[in-house]
Amino acid sequence: MKLSVIIPAFNEAHRIEKTLLAVSEFLKNQTFEYEILAVNDGSRDGTASVVQRLESSISNLKLIDNKENHGKGWVTKQGMLEATGDIRLFMDADNSTKVDEVVKFLPFFDQGYDIVIGSRRVAGSLIAVKQSLFRDFLGGVFRFIVHTLVPVGVTDSQCGFKAFSEKASKAIFSKQTVFRWAFDVEILALARREGFKIKEVPITWVNDAESHVKLGGMINMLLEVIEVRLNLWGGKYK
Repeated sequence: MKLSVIIPAFNEAHRIEKTLLAVSEFLKNQTFEYEILAVNDGSRDGTASVVQRLESSISNLKLIDNKENHGKGWVTKQGMLEATGDIRLFMDADNSTKVDEVVKFLPFFDQGYDIVIGSRRVAGSLIAVKQSLFRDFLGGVFRFIVHTLVPVGVTDSQCGFKAFSEKASKAIFSKQTVFRWAFDVEILALARREGFKIKEVPITWVNDAESHVKLGGMINMLLEVIEVRLNLWGGKYK
Protein backbone atom coordinates (compact mmCIF):
# COMPACT_ATOMS: atom_id res chain seq x y z
CA MET A 1 0.00 0.00 0.00
CA LYS A 2 1.17 3.51 -0.81
CA LEU A 3 -0.12 6.63 0.96
CA SER A 4 -0.03 10.06 -0.64
CA VAL A 5 -0.25 13.07 1.69
CA ILE A 6 -1.32 16.26 -0.08
CA ILE A 7 -0.78 19.58 1.70
CA PRO A 8 -2.26 22.67 -0.02
CA ALA A 9 -0.39 25.79 1.04
CA PHE A 10 -0.97 29.51 0.62
CA ASN A 11 1.37 31.94 2.42
CA GLU A 12 2.52 29.27 4.88
CA ALA A 13 6.26 30.08 4.94
CA HIS A 14 6.19 30.62 8.71
CA ARG A 15 4.90 27.14 9.55
CA ILE A 16 5.08 24.80 6.55
CA GLU A 17 8.53 23.54 7.58
CA LYS A 18 7.30 22.43 11.01
CA THR A 19 4.32 20.65 9.46
CA LEU A 20 6.38 18.88 6.79
CA LEU A 21 8.95 17.72 9.33
CA ALA A 22 6.19 16.33 11.55
CA VAL A 23 4.58 14.53 8.61
CA SER A 24 7.92 13.09 7.52
CA GLU A 25 8.84 11.96 11.03
CA PHE A 26 5.63 9.94 11.27
CA LEU A 27 5.67 8.47 7.76
CA LYS A 28 9.30 7.35 7.75
CA ASN A 29 8.54 5.03 10.67
CA GLN A 30 5.65 3.28 8.90
CA THR A 31 5.85 0.04 6.92
CA PHE A 32 4.00 1.34 3.86
CA GLU A 33 5.31 3.42 0.98
CA TYR A 34 4.47 7.10 0.92
CA GLU A 35 4.88 10.44 -0.80
CA ILE A 36 4.33 14.00 0.41
CA LEU A 37 3.05 16.57 -2.07
CA ALA A 38 3.16 20.21 -0.98
CA VAL A 39 1.06 22.22 -3.43
CA ASN A 40 1.82 25.93 -3.44
CA ASP A 41 -1.18 28.10 -4.31
CA GLY A 42 0.64 31.16 -5.65
CA SER A 43 2.04 32.18 -2.27
CA ARG A 44 3.70 35.57 -1.99
CA ASP A 45 5.77 34.89 1.13
CA GLY A 46 8.37 32.35 0.05
CA THR A 47 6.39 29.19 0.85
CA ALA A 48 7.71 27.50 -2.30
CA SER A 49 11.32 28.34 -1.38
CA VAL A 50 10.92 26.75 2.05
CA VAL A 51 9.58 23.54 0.51
CA GLN A 52 12.29 23.50 -2.16
CA ARG A 53 14.96 23.74 0.54
CA LEU A 54 13.43 20.78 2.39
CA GLU A 55 13.17 18.52 -0.68
CA SER A 56 16.81 17.46 -0.26
CA SER A 57 16.40 16.45 3.39
CA ILE A 58 12.83 15.06 3.52
CA SER A 59 12.41 11.76 1.71
CA ASN A 60 9.66 11.51 -0.90
CA LEU A 61 8.75 15.21 -0.65
CA LYS A 62 7.71 16.93 -3.87
CA LEU A 63 6.76 20.57 -4.45
CA ILE A 64 4.02 21.39 -6.94
CA ASP A 65 4.53 25.11 -7.49
CA ASN A 66 1.78 27.32 -8.89
CA LYS A 67 2.78 30.90 -9.58
CA GLU A 68 -0.81 32.17 -9.41
CA ASN A 69 -3.44 31.78 -6.71
CA HIS A 70 -6.36 29.54 -7.70
CA GLY A 71 -7.95 28.61 -4.37
CA LYS A 72 -7.50 25.77 -1.89
CA GLY A 73 -9.92 23.53 -3.76
CA TRP A 74 -8.02 23.98 -7.03
CA VAL A 75 -4.63 22.99 -5.60
CA THR A 76 -6.19 20.15 -3.61
CA LYS A 77 -7.64 18.80 -6.85
CA GLN A 78 -4.27 19.18 -8.54
CA GLY A 79 -2.47 17.30 -5.78
CA MET A 80 -5.04 14.52 -5.54
CA LEU A 81 -4.91 13.88 -9.28
CA GLU A 82 -1.10 14.05 -9.53
CA ALA A 83 -0.63 11.75 -6.54
CA THR A 84 0.25 8.11 -7.12
CA GLY A 85 -0.88 6.54 -3.85
CA ASP A 86 -3.47 3.82 -3.38
CA ILE A 87 -4.87 6.05 -0.62
CA ARG A 88 -4.68 9.85 -0.93
CA LEU A 89 -5.04 12.09 2.11
CA PHE A 90 -5.27 15.85 2.05
CA MET A 91 -4.57 17.79 5.24
CA ASP A 92 -4.17 21.40 6.33
CA ALA A 93 -0.79 23.10 6.32
CA ASP A 94 -1.40 24.40 9.85
CA ASN A 95 -1.26 20.80 11.14
CA SER A 96 -4.56 21.31 13.00
CA THR A 97 -5.09 17.56 12.62
CA LYS A 98 -1.83 15.63 12.80
CA VAL A 99 -1.03 13.09 10.10
CA ASP A 100 -0.88 10.20 12.58
CA GLU A 101 -4.69 10.35 12.77
CA VAL A 102 -4.64 8.54 9.40
CA VAL A 103 -3.85 5.32 11.30
CA LYS A 104 -7.51 5.32 12.38
CA PHE A 105 -8.58 5.58 8.75
CA LEU A 106 -6.67 2.74 7.11
CA PRO A 107 -8.68 -0.22 8.47
CA PHE A 108 -11.87 1.20 6.97
CA PHE A 109 -10.41 1.03 3.46
CA ASP A 110 -9.80 -2.68 4.08
CA GLN A 111 -13.48 -2.93 5.06
CA GLY A 112 -14.60 -1.60 1.68
CA TYR A 113 -14.97 2.12 2.31
CA ASP A 114 -13.86 4.39 -0.53
CA ILE A 115 -13.58 7.63 1.47
CA VAL A 116 -12.75 8.22 5.13
CA ILE A 117 -13.06 11.72 6.54
CA GLY A 118 -12.09 13.28 9.83
CA SER A 119 -14.90 14.73 11.92
CA ARG A 120 -15.02 17.14 14.85
CA ARG A 121 -18.72 16.36 15.40
CA VAL A 122 -19.02 12.62 15.92
CA ALA A 123 -18.64 10.88 19.27
CA GLY A 124 -15.02 10.38 20.28
CA SER A 125 -13.67 13.52 18.61
CA LEU A 126 -11.55 15.95 20.60
CA ILE A 127 -11.32 19.68 19.97
CA ALA A 128 -8.13 20.52 21.86
CA VAL A 129 -8.38 24.28 21.21
CA LYS A 130 -11.85 25.59 20.49
CA GLN A 131 -13.00 28.29 18.09
CA SER A 132 -14.55 31.55 19.17
CA LEU A 133 -18.29 31.45 19.94
CA PHE A 134 -18.98 33.64 16.89
CA ARG A 135 -17.05 31.38 14.52
CA ASP A 136 -18.72 28.33 16.03
CA PHE A 137 -22.09 30.00 15.43
CA LEU A 138 -21.22 30.72 11.80
CA GLY A 139 -20.15 27.10 11.40
CA GLY A 140 -23.50 25.93 12.73
CA VAL A 141 -25.34 28.17 10.28
CA PHE A 142 -23.24 26.81 7.42
CA ARG A 143 -23.90 23.20 8.42
CA PHE A 144 -27.63 23.90 8.48
CA ILE A 145 -27.47 25.42 4.99
CA VAL A 146 -25.47 22.47 3.64
CA HIS A 147 -27.81 19.87 5.15
CA THR A 148 -30.77 21.75 3.65
CA LEU A 149 -29.45 22.45 0.15
CA VAL A 150 -26.91 19.70 -0.50
CA PRO A 151 -27.26 16.81 1.96
CA VAL A 152 -23.90 15.05 1.98
CA GLY A 153 -24.58 12.45 4.66
CA VAL A 154 -21.87 13.58 7.13
CA THR A 155 -21.87 15.82 10.19
CA ASP A 156 -18.66 17.74 9.43
CA SER A 157 -18.13 18.52 5.76
CA GLN A 158 -15.46 21.18 6.36
CA CYS A 159 -12.79 19.33 8.33
CA GLY A 160 -9.64 19.53 6.21
CA PHE A 161 -8.52 15.95 6.81
CA LYS A 162 -9.97 13.57 4.22
CA ALA A 163 -8.68 10.37 2.61
CA PHE A 164 -9.78 8.81 -0.69
CA SER A 165 -9.00 5.60 -2.51
CA GLU A 166 -7.24 5.97 -5.85
CA LYS A 167 -10.48 5.09 -7.66
CA ALA A 168 -12.55 7.59 -5.71
CA SER A 169 -9.91 10.31 -6.13
CA LYS A 170 -9.90 10.02 -9.91
CA ALA A 171 -13.68 9.80 -10.21
CA ILE A 172 -14.44 12.73 -7.90
CA PHE A 173 -11.68 15.28 -8.34
CA SER A 174 -11.77 15.02 -12.13
CA LYS A 175 -15.34 16.41 -11.96
CA GLN A 176 -14.70 19.08 -9.31
CA THR A 177 -15.68 22.61 -10.39
CA VAL A 178 -15.74 24.60 -7.11
CA PHE A 179 -12.30 25.70 -5.97
CA ARG A 180 -12.55 28.02 -3.00
CA TRP A 181 -15.01 28.22 -0.10
CA ALA A 182 -17.28 25.19 -0.52
CA PHE A 183 -15.14 22.71 -2.44
CA ASP A 184 -15.43 20.16 0.41
CA VAL A 185 -19.20 20.20 0.00
CA GLU A 186 -18.91 19.60 -3.72
CA ILE A 187 -16.51 16.66 -3.47
CA LEU A 188 -18.72 14.99 -0.85
CA ALA A 189 -21.80 15.62 -2.99
CA LEU A 190 -19.98 14.06 -5.93
CA ALA A 191 -18.96 11.09 -3.78
CA ARG A 192 -22.55 10.53 -2.75
CA ARG A 193 -23.77 10.91 -6.34
CA GLU A 194 -21.22 8.33 -7.54
CA GLY A 195 -22.25 5.87 -4.84
CA PHE A 196 -18.96 5.75 -2.96
CA LYS A 197 -18.99 4.48 0.63
CA ILE A 198 -18.02 7.20 3.13
CA LYS A 199 -16.94 6.71 6.73
CA GLU A 200 -16.77 9.57 9.23
CA VAL A 201 -14.13 9.06 11.94
CA PRO A 202 -13.52 11.14 15.09
CA ILE A 203 -10.25 13.05 15.16
CA THR A 204 -8.32 15.35 17.46
CA TRP A 205 -8.36 18.91 16.15
CA VAL A 206 -6.64 22.08 17.30
CA ASN A 207 -8.15 25.39 16.22
CA ASP A 208 -5.75 27.68 14.39
CA ALA A 209 -5.88 31.11 16.01
CA GLU A 210 -4.63 32.67 12.76
CA SER A 211 -7.60 31.39 10.77
CA HIS A 212 -10.55 33.75 10.58
CA VAL A 213 -13.80 33.22 8.69
CA LYS A 214 -15.64 36.49 8.25
CA LEU A 215 -19.24 37.16 7.27
CA GLY A 216 -18.14 37.81 3.68
CA GLY A 217 -16.57 34.35 3.59
CA MET A 218 -19.81 32.80 4.79
CA ILE A 219 -21.70 34.56 2.00
CA ASN A 220 -19.22 33.22 -0.54
CA MET A 221 -19.66 29.74 0.93
CA LEU A 222 -23.42 30.05 0.60
CA LEU A 223 -23.14 31.11 -3.04
CA GLU A 224 -20.90 28.17 -3.84
CA VAL A 225 -23.20 25.71 -2.07
CA ILE A 226 -26.04 27.06 -4.21
CA GLU A 227 -23.80 26.56 -7.25
CA VAL A 228 -23.31 22.90 -6.30
CA ARG A 229 -27.07 22.48 -5.87
CA LEU A 230 -27.70 23.97 -9.31
CA ASN A 231 -25.00 21.78 -10.83
CA LEU A 232 -26.68 18.69 -9.38
CA TRP A 233 -30.07 19.74 -10.68
CA GLY A 234 -28.66 20.64 -14.09
CA GLY A 235 -26.79 17.38 -14.57
CA LYS A 236 -23.41 19.10 -14.87
CA TYR A 237 -21.58 16.21 -13.19
CA LYS A 238 -22.76 13.51 -15.61
